[in-house]
Order: sequence, then structure tokens, then C-alpha cells
Amino acid sequence: MARLILALDQGTSSSRAIVYDAQAQPLGSHALAFTCRYPQPGWVEVDALTLWQSQLAAIEGALANTATDPQSLAAIGLTNQRETVMAWDRSSGEPLTPAIVWQCRRTTEDCQALRAQGLEEQIRERTGLLLDPYFSASKMRWLLQRDPALRRGAEAGTVAFGTVDSWIVWRLSGGKAHVTDASNASRTLLCNLHSGDWDRWLLDAFDIPLACLPRICDSAGVLAHSDASILGAAVPICGIAGDQQAALFGQACVQPGMAKNTYGTGCFLLLNTGAQPVRSSHGLLSTVAWRIGGELTYALEGSVFMAGALIQWLRDELGIIDDAAQSEALAESVSDAGGVHLVPAFTGLGAPHWDPQARGMISGLTRGSTRAHIVRAAIEAVAWQNFDLLQAMQADTGEPLQHLRIDGGMCNNNLLCQFQADVLQIEVDRAAQSESSALGAALLAGLGCGLWDWDQLAELWRGERSFRPSMATAERDRRLAGWQQALRQVRHR
Repeated sequence: MARLILALDQGTSSSRAIVYDAQAQPLGSHALAFTCRYPQPGWVEVDALTLWQSQLAAIEGALANTATDPQSLAAIGLTNQRETVMAWDRSSGEPLTPAIVWQCRRTTEDCQALRAQGLEEQIRERTGLLLDPYFSASKMRWLLQRDPALRRGAEAGTVAFGTVDSWIVWRLSGGKAHVTDASNASRTLLCNLHSGDWDRWLLDAFDIPLACLPRICDSAGVLAHSDASILGAAVPICGIAGDQQAALFGQACVQPGMAKNTYGTGCFLLLNTGAQPVRSSHGLLSTVAWRIGGELTYALEGSVFMAGALIQWLRDELGIIDDAAQSEALAESVSDAGGVHLVPAFTGLGAPHWDPQARGMISGLTRGSTRAHIVRAAIEAVAWQNFDLLQAMQADTGEPLQHLRIDGGMCNNNLLCQFQADVLQIEVDRAAQSESSALGAALLAGLGCGLWDWDQLAELWRGERSFRPSMATAERDRRLAGWQQALRQVRHR
């Protein structure tokens, strides 16, 4: 019996493939980086074929590095950058547009126009999301408005639109499957959060033809098959999820009330809210976590814009550290930040504040302040931003969080992990595998092909280290007051 899982992780700047064994342990991987294009200020796009070709090369490299015969694969799982969208010809499979990346802001005016029509509240109610260029629908609308031939094809169904998961599955299946899973669909602004289906009112609001959209499928199950001519075997594709939902699954946060935080360039904090979506009153997003067996599971999501990117800024722009790994030792050379606060509102404040006009600030400097204090203030700022997110989540759900599972490159910083536990006053558990999105894709695929069952998922997750609060509550509250004062100073309103 085939007992290996191939996980694909298609990201914003690289494509990765990892082979997992029957204990969900990685046997080997391969990754390729690529470069996005920035044709105008605020615009971000990438060639759609680059996404596919880099992912295919990553697959071939991972199979070669692990000496894996495609015939020995039980299933393929896929996780992907979310909200990025493109169009292609159904007959030839050739891209008709670039992939407009989730970071792209070219549709800002379109979103403002829809807001001026009074549609924002209805969109929020139906999707759980904000009316923002971040999501896919306004990108699709922008492409269709500027190309009459593309619109005719979309209306006739000869043109296919899709997010990255749809594009990779289309190519991997040899053009036989045009699908998207419920987690990715929920990030388009076209899917009804409550029904899990494409919403006719939303399609009309964004002027998107239904005929060009993929079929929404479960996140686990036999969803498609790879074409034998591509991998050398017809392997079932049994797991699909957007990267942050996949990380939630990879952290085995499969019960309501469980949460994970991924510390990368930014931070993504997701809380499993179970079978009912929670409408946020504190600036968070309600989203589908996954759909399995036709049943939807929901999550609350909040993001921090600057985490690892803040440490990169200290290195590349200020030059006060030589490399990111140096930051922990330098910060530990002082007992605290010495009253220094760094609010990294370089592109405004995200959730739960949503103040795009706010700007970054370093405050509390004295003649005795050193670069070590500034670096420590930066590390602490990452933890404080996540504190704000978690407070908003607890206010929305009315339930205190008991544990937080963490992953991502920046959580290798022990000082950050301990300070996070101290300010949250809860236990923080660091995962043994930092690639939680890829692991989540593998777990979904293994569940979907029957390699594992629900009861085994918790056993397959492994922690590497737990961080328990060691700071007195009164001291935490004193430091919190300093952070909140610094926040007030940068707020635009």
C-alpha cells in the first residue's frame, strides 16, 4: 500500500514540495524561488506559468531528493498563497492574464467606488471579510473591465478564473479539474460564508460571471487526480487549503477554541471557532478554515503586518544588526527595553486597529538607550501586536484562550517566544516542524485518502518546546501601559 504523501506549498516568492512518511515526518524537500513584477507603484504580479513551472520543478526535485517513485505516493496535498488570481484558456491551458498577487493595490479605487455605492456592509455580512483590494474579486473585476474578449470568454465559459490552488490543480490534472477548496473560495469576496457556495448577489456586485469560476470542493477527499504524463502516475489529489488555514490544520488545531500563530514576514493568528462563524466586532476576519465531509469549520483571523520584516528592517535599513540571528543575543544583553517602544506602523496599523494613516515610531529614547534596547523593543513589539489580536479574538468569542501553538521562522527566537507567553499569560507551544502549512496540506491529504483518521491527527502533531509565563501580572500590566501609550502616539485618529 502506498503510504507516502507529497505536499505542495506554493507561496508568494517560492514553490516548495515535501515528501512525508506515514508518521507525517518529512523525508526531504525541494524549493525554488522566483521574482514578482512591480509594473507600477502598488502593483504586484507574477507570470502564471512561472508559478506552475516552479512548482513542477519543486515536485521533481523533492521526488529525486528522496528517491520517491510516484507510484508509492498515496496522495498529494496542496497549500497556496491566498487571494492571488489569474485567468486561462480552458482549451489550451495557456494563461490569459498575469497572476495578480494578493499584495497588489491596483484595485483601490474600484473598492472605493463599491464602498460609495453603499455595498460594504452587505459584502461584510455575506463574506466575513473587508471590502479591500487584498481579496480576489476586485482583481477579477479589474481584469474583466479592461479586456472585452476576456469578458466574452468568461461569460461563455471558455475562460477559467481561479486562485493559485485552482491553477496548480488544473495544470497538475492535465486540464481535467477546475476546482477550489472552501478555504480558498472564502477569501475571494464571492463566496457566501454561511452556505459555502458562490453567492449570486456578490457575483452581481462585482460583475463576475459564474461560468468562469471553479467548483467549490471539500478540503479533504479525492478531489482530483494528477495526469500520469506529468508525474508518471495518476496520484489522487486529496487535500487543498489556503496557507494559513493549512497551518491551522498542520498545528492540529482541529477543535474549537484552539489557535495557532505563524511568525513569518508578518504574523497570522487563527482561532478555530467550530461549526458557526463568529462575526467580529473588533476588526478581525471571519473565514472558512476547511470543509470536510461537506461540513464547514470556521476561524477568526487577524494579521500583523510587521514581524520578521521588522528584524529585516533593523538589518537592512538601520544597519544595527548584521543578520537576523544576531537579534536574539543582542536583545538578551539588556534586561528590558529600557522604556523604548517601537511601533512598526510602516504601512499603517492592521487588525484590530485598522488605521492606514498611522506611521511607525520609536519612542522613549534617552542618552542611555543603545541598539540593544531598540532591537529588544522590536522583538517585544511583535509580541505586543499579537497581544492586541488575541484580546480582540477573546472579546469576539467571549472565551479565554488557554494555549497558543506557534510556527514560522521567527519563532526560533526564544526571547520572543518567552515574552509572548509572558504578555499573553498563557502557555505557548512551539511546533517541532516549522513548515506548518505544508504539514497541514499533508495531513489533509492523508485524511482524504484514508491514510489517517481524525483520532490520529492530534497524535501526529509534535511540539518542540513549551514556554510558560514567568512575568508577574502586575509587571505585564505596567509594560502593557507603555505599549498602549506608544500606540496612541502613532494613531491618526
